[in-house]
Amino acid sequence: MGKEQQMIEYMVQDLVEMLTETQGIEYDVAMCTLYDSQIYEKVIDIETGLYRESPSYVYGLLQDELNFGHIVQAEV
Repeated sequence: MGKEQQMIEYMVQDLVEMLTETQGIEYDVAMCTLYDSQIYEKVIDIETGLYRESPSYVYGLLQDELNFGHIVQAEV
């Protein structure tokens, strides 16, 4: 397993754990929620580099997607 793949795995684990803690949902439901998201597709795509961001930042993007139905990125 390459370094990128390992970082992706850690990110996925962190996001699932954050979902279970903040949403109060079961682990398997949190996994399904994440795997069905656009954020997951971007995290596993090495080209986006999203796997290198902090889990809290990516979780914020995931929360936006879950709340608004799409990824919301603030203007700089």
